[in-house]
Amino acid sequence: MKSIVKQSRRKKAFTIIELLTVMSIIVILIGVLVPALNNVRRYAKKVKQKAQFNSIQAAIELFNNENDGYPSSSAVDGTGQPYCGAMKLCEAMMGRDLLGFHPDSVFRADGLDATGTRPVYPVPPSTDNLSARLGPLLQDDNANAYRLLDIYGTGNTGSFNENIFVLCDVYTRTMRTGKKTGMPILYYKADTSNFLHDPNSATASTDSNGNIYNYFDNHMLVSLGKPWEQAGSTSSPPSLSNPARFYRNTRNTQITTLRRPFRTDSYILISAGFDGEYGTADDICNFEWKYRE
Repeated sequence: MKSIVKQSRRKKAFTIIELLTVMSIIVILIGVLVPALNNVRRYAKKVKQKAQFNSIQAAIELFNNENDGYPSSSAVDGTGQPYCGAMKLCEAMMGRDLLGFHPDSVFRADGLDATGTRPVYPVPPSTDNLSARLGPLLQDDNANAYRLLDIYGTGNTGSFNENIFVLCDVYTRTMRTGKKTGMPILYYKADTSNFLHDPNSATASTDSNGNIYNYFDNHMLVSLGKPWEQAGSTSSPPSLSNPARFYRNTRNTQITTLRRPFRTDSYILISAGFDGEYGTADDICNFEWKYRE
């Protein structure tokens, strides 16, 4: 009887082996669950990005109806100044000052009218000027409009005016400027008078040389690199800095008799995706992106 009493009074505890076993199980479960949660998070971002593209596409169609044409996407403006497709898209959707697009605009980098004498987007705008505007065609939360200065920082915007706005994707990250933004959404307008989709025809000029889409419409912007890296980083250049990569991944492989891109009669949009780098497998587009090395 005494032995039974003594045994009942003993304190019970887990052994080292039992603790290690439980901890091992927890580690295994974490190893299984964390990648799954990351995949769910990435899928949710992809859905959000496609939703943003849907909003932009609806706005572009409204612009097309009001102006009898899609916004231009050429790399420069009518005077030869750098003003690329991504920037012209933002002006068309939001206006240079985010107060709406003015019909007198000819998409000049300096914001002047066709005569080069009058600001189309004066500061501050007059009542008459505002009443003539179209839009803004996107709500602020769908636009994600940021200045190049906010994304790349002072002195890192190349030939572009650092105060120009672009629409950014939903894959936000803290840039070296300290601002949390996405990467610029690339916009390319189709030239419906052309028939080619050939990287060998692409040249660093405003002429698409017979290609339906001109790779160089956004080349200078892509070449600004990865703004979340420290200035002077020696990392590899962006994948889409190679014209062949652009034409290979925008080609519609269902058409076998001739090289043809997707969306031959309108435009394409490209988000850099989760990794923030253009021309990689996780890019999100307004067509079926099938990554090819």
